[in-house]
Amino acid sequence: MKSDKPLADGRYRARCKEANAIQALLAGHSAVFPDADVVVKDGWANFYRDGKKVWSCNPQYAALHFLIEPK
Repeated sequence: MKSDKPLADGRYRARCKEANAIQALLAGHSAVFPDADVVVKDGWANFYRDGKKVWSCNPQYAALHFLIEPK
């Protein structure tokens, strides 16, 4: 799902749009590469890998810069 609207509260799976780890690093998404679970709540999109929070952004940024699928 790609959207210019912020993600609604909920759980998602985010996949980086970048093709490789170097591109993800340059975009500032290396902690999320290649994918991560996302929990959107109270105006924050928190990204988790192996149960640990690795990155956060606002839901608008997440919707624009990652490939998002409902979980």
